[in-house]
Amino acid sequence: MKLANPVPGRPCWVELSTSDVHAARAFYATLLGWRSETDPRPEAGGYTMARIGEDAVAAFSPLYRQEQRAAWTVSFATADADASADAVRSAGGTVLMGPMDVFDLGRFVVAADPAGAVFSVWQARAFPGAERFGEQGTLGWAELRTPDPKGALAFYPAVLGWTVNATGHFTHWGVGGTDFGGMKEHTGEPTRTPPHWLPYFTVADTEATAATALASGGTPLAPPRQVPGGPWVATLRDPQGADFGIRTP
Repeated sequence: MKLANPVPGRPCWVELSTSDVHAARAFYATLLGWRSETDPRPEAGGYTMARIGEDAVAAFSPLYRQEQRAAWTVSFATADADASADAVRSAGGTVLMGPMDVFDLGRFVVAADPAGAVFSVWQARAFPGAERFGEQGTLGWAELRTPDPKGALAFYPAVLGWTVNATGHFTHWGVGGTDFGGMKEHTGEPTRTPPHWLPYFTVADTEATAATALASGGTPLAPPRQVPGGPWVATLRDPQGADFGIRTP
């Protein structure tokens, strides 16, 4: 769907920190049909916007620290970044960066929940965030992988005002009763895959897109499968090591 204005609490942007922006641009162009352009201003630090048509849908940025790993970061809209930072601290999370202005575009905070999963919040000014959501090639779902589901259930509704829809073994996150993502208990080796937010991009054919990713240097993490009564999904790792998902509604 086309997004005219960000909805507080909902995902509004997604960006990839990667060791090789040029290679990442080529990989995701092949996979999701993105075209991208790098901000030429030195102070932008190589920030690169990805688009479908004329609509902004995601971004790439270089790694800025030697110990930093390639990863996607999901951003959630907020009406007040400073208040969100206070809410993160009050709920037991950690503010890692900000609140900070980005030119005249907006104000942001990078934070970690009590289990260590990193996310950001974005207070829009000139730049509202993603202009499409749930369409082919765009962010369609955001899933928290955490070893502490109980803690997450207390943290995120307090910080971002989410609704919770728990069904069976899966928890859905929503705003105003409309779900945009979920949560899955994370049982992997923490040193290899720490708690994280996993973006899922919408594709027309999960199996065909997974095959394209593998042919382009990606790595399969979970093969295509259908969620009972729901979408087809698969999880992958791009050539620089960032994990992501794909889904066909």
